[in-house]
Amino acid sequence: MPEFQHSPGMRDILPPDSGRWRQFQAVFAQVVESAGYGEVMPPLMEDLAVFQRVGEATDVVTKEMYDFIDRGGRHVSLRPECTASVCRIFAQHRPATPWKVFYAGPNFRYEKPQRGRFRQFDQVGIEVLGADDPYLDVEVIALGWEFYQRLGLRQVKLLLNSLGEPDDRARYEASLAQYFNDNLDRLSPESQITLTKNPLRVLDSKRAADAAVLANAPRIASFYSPEAAAHFEAVQQGLTDLGIPFTIDTALVRGLDYYRRTTFEFQGGTLDSAQNALGGGGRYDGLVESLGGPATHGIGFALGLDRTLLACDDEGVFGAPNKTVDVFVVDTTGGQEALRITAQLRAAGISADRAFENRSMKSQMKGADRSGAPLAIIVGSNELDAGQVVIRPLRGEDAQRSVARDTLISEVIQALQTAPKEATQ
Repeated sequence: MPEFQHSPGMRDILPPDSGRWRQFQAVFAQVVESAGYGEVMPPLMEDLAVFQRVGEATDVVTKEMYDFIDRGGRHVSLRPECTASVCRIFAQHRPATPWKVFYAGPNFRYEKPQRGRFRQFDQVGIEVLGADDPYLDVEVIALGWEFYQRLGLRQVKLLLNSLGEPDDRARYEASLAQYFNDNLDRLSPESQITLTKNPLRVLDSKRAADAAVLANAPRIASFYSPEAAAHFEAVQQGLTDLGIPFTIDTALVRGLDYYRRTTFEFQGGTLDSAQNALGGGGRYDGLVESLGGPATHGIGFALGLDRTLLACDDEGVFGAPNKTVDVFVVDTTGGQEALRITAQLRAAGISADRAFENRSMKSQMKGADRSGAPLAIIVGSNELDAGQVVIRPLRGEDAQRSVARDTLISEVIQALQTAPKEATQ
């Protein structure tokens, strides 16, 4: 065993998986930038109080944050999520509204590692601050749906609900608390503890012992104000107009304190029910205000990279890219000519690799074959003296040929247009 390994709940991402991660983020950026979203890059570390605003009753705040006192005596935390950071950025910089931004990168939570869940985990997401329009809710949800479609996923399910206005939610929470307390002896011990912190979070329980109680719990729809009901109806109609299928799930409450009105979740149809949430979000109020900004409407979502890639694996889509270079340079004259040729090729936009340590022709050709490149450029002493190089196709049946050194770029471009390449995933 090596002396040092990564910490529990962390992992090393190696090629080709690292290329898959980068492509995941690139596809997401393409989708949301087409709708006018710009990238925001929050710091990995914030004042602890920024994240405490998401709700003192949540496990994220009470159990899972990596927080510590830094050398300046400040109590800080690695970010466990990005919404609070984005709202802090808005409160600090006051950009024009509606402010439409997206983000991508790691978050940190000290929780039990399991399949599709790590202590350092990547998410992509969007936030829109400064607009309270049901059709903006539709746009946000539709962008998440489009992203999954762009990855090739076809078994994603969209769950939808509304928490109503803040007064609606408060009356609903009071009704839930009364109901659960009346049935306290029928709840699991874990849900009894959750009840003392946030009655809404009890609805998240997947435990069999709680199923019967949850089935008869009050539903939020009974508490909607006329305004909340109209907003939710407009969201449903907008999704229907776009042809996006959804299921109303009245137990989808997203227990963070700042949520109101629209809430939603994307689930992977191939994943186990207890761990099938790919991502989700909703509309929120009060978070910007609690961070020192003006009262500001907001809506957004965060999508998990790991579980989404598990769903892609299950459906056989969006595999790791099989990245190969265009050309591999073989130089048996000492390596200086390979240095010049690879630099020239790369400057012309042609990807190129080479062998090092002045290895034999046989060894270098093995490296060329392993590289997956469709072409090898070979330079020996005879070619160097004659001002030539050899272009040898490494796939297919085409014969090698000698070309003048000063026509190398045009000859390579022409050869690449017809050369077969290794199959990619």
